[in-house]
Order: sequence, then C-alpha cells, then structure tokens
Amino acid sequence: MGQMIEIDGSHGEGGGQILRTSLALSALTGTPVRINRIRSSRKTPGLKPQHLISAQAAAQICGGRLVGAQPNSTELRFKPGKVRAGRHAFDVGTAGSVSLVLQTLLPPLAFCGNPSRILVKGGTHVAWSPTADYLRDVFLPTVTTMGLRAKLHIRRSGFYPIGGGEVEAIVEPSSGPLKPLRVKERGPLKFLRVISTVAHLPISIADRQLNRATHRLAEQGLVPKGETGTVEAPGKGSFCFIRADFENVGAGFSSLGELGKRAEQVADEAVEDFLEYWKGQGALDQHLADQVVLYMALAEGESVVTVSEVTEHLTTNIWVIEQFLPIKYSLEEDPSGRGGTLRVTGAAFRGPRDEKEKS
Repeated sequence: MGQMIEIDGSHGEGGGQILRTSLALSALTGTPVRINRIRSSRKTPGLKPQHLISAQAAAQICGGRLVGAQPNSTELRFKPGKVRAGRHAFDVGTAGSVSLVLQTLLPPLAFCGNPSRILVKGGTHVAWSPTADYLRDVFLPTVTTMGLRAKLHIRRSGFYPIGGGEVEAIVEPSSGPLKPLRVKERGPLKFLRVISTVAHLPISIADRQLNRATHRLAEQGLVPKGETGTVEAPGKGSFCFIRADFENVGAGFSSLGELGKRAEQVADEAVEDFLEYWKGQGALDQHLADQVVLYMALAEGESVVTVSEVTEHLTTNIWVIEQFLPIKYSLEEDPSGRGGTLRVTGAAFRGPRDEKEKS
C-alpha cells in the first residue's frame, strides 16, 4: 500500500466531485487518502448526506476504513482494502443521487477480476447530477468503446424530493487496460430523440414538453424523433431528455420539472443546452468530458478528445487524478474561449495487483 495522498477538498469547485474521484482512485489503486478542507468555501462546509453515502459505499466494496465520516466533517481519511466483486446494495435515502454513487464505485469494480451487481436506491432524476438516463445512454456507451463493460437498468425513477428510485448496474471485469479514447470530431448527426416523461402527473404535461422541444428544434432545421410516456416512481416528477447520437460520439441534455415551472420552460432548458452544444465545435459535451477523464487516465496509449466547454469541474477533476496516477494531461483551450483539446497518455492500468508490483 502506497503512502497516503493529501487532497485539498477546497481546490477549484465541485467539492463533492473531488471527494468521489479521490475515493474511486483510492479504492482502485489501494492508496490511502486524506481529504481536508472539504467544501470549505461553501456556506455550509463539510460532508453532507449525499457525500457520506459515496464514502460509505467505497468503504463497503473494499472493506476500507473511514475516519471522519460524519455530517459536516471537513476532513475524511480513507484506508482502502481489497476491492470485492459480487452483489452490493446501497440506499442513498430520499432523493440523494444514485448516479454520483455509481460514479464512485464503477472504476474500482471494473478492475477487480470478477463480475459485480450493484443496486442503488435514491434519486435518479435530481438537480446537480447526471440523470440515470444520461449514464445509461451517453456515458456508458462512450466508455464501452474503451473496453469497460457495464450495463445500467432503471427499475424505478426517483424525483426530488421523495426519491425512491432504483437502478441496477452490472459490471463485468476488464480483461486488460482500457483502450484510449480518440474523438476529435463529432461527425454527422445520425439520430436525435426527445424523450418527455411524467410520473403521477397528467400525460398532457409530457405532451407539452415534447411539442415545445420539437417545435424549437424544427426551427433549427432538425427533425427529432419524439416520445412521451409515464414512468413508475414513488412521487411526482417530469423530465425532458434530448439525446443526440453523432457518428463518433453521443451527447445528452436534460431538464427536470418542479413545482411552479411550466412544461414549456422544462423543454426550453433542455433545448437551450443542446443548441449551445450544437452550435459549438467540441465533440464531448461538458458533462461527458467531466466523466470520462478518469478512464482516459487509466487507458493504455494516448487519448485525444475535443470538449465543448472547459469547465472548472473538468479542470478540478484533472487535478485530482494527477495526484494519484503518474500521468499528465495537456489541455489546449480554443482561442474563441469555448472548448478545447484534451490529451493524456494513460497509465495502462490493469488492476490493483499491478500497481502494488510497481511500488
């Protein structure tokens, strides 16, 4: 086991992201980590329930030891054990994000040698988090091209504030290092779909969301496929998701309904996000860029991608990864101030055993 890594939890923005990436890499490499000044710049600093469940989940899959895993704690120490494949179940509680828990668990479980089945209960469609649809339809297909083998099934949706959703992820072990990701151009648009759903609300709300979104996309000369429906969920909610499949990459843009928000506004938010991406140049949408940089660092060979936006979340995630792995990213921002090109020669990671042999 390597020497403990110190991580400044106030670096950049995205304190929760720093925590999740640190926990994932600690469990993956077997390296202890201490994260201090957690969310120190926030109005209410320290660990919140949604952060604690990620830490507890990471500890559970590897028999790790946590110190400081209490609400509002500004320091957390994690000493990982050996990652154990198999069946794991977690309840985030109310509408805490299931997607953020899965982001923590997927990297270590993908390299532990045997299949795993993960059941997570909580919020599948909540603010400030990728939706379960995005993970299933955009993120996983991208990392699948790199050799990671995982599937996601949404058993039940969970909207704020009740949550109660349920997803199941099946993770097959990687037989070797991941392949590099090389996506410099999107290529032609092959498929565009608008999915508009509701739970315990009139289907007319879903129809209004769909009609507004397809009308606005038609103004740009685009003809998407449209789909409305109801989803099973404990509470009320609505959701508009625009999925764009290009020749070389997929992208996704979503918006959630809430009390007092008109259906047309829900659609407008998803459309605006898509059009901002559509009129730009980068291949990876800003959320996909955040999520795949870790897998690029683990791959064998040079990954090169263009990103639609260089966000502080992206640069913060890169900084955390560089603390754990012997790699260095190169980020060349576009002169226009939007997007850029990201390169990294990965560590050719094969699993914790290989890392121990190197140390």
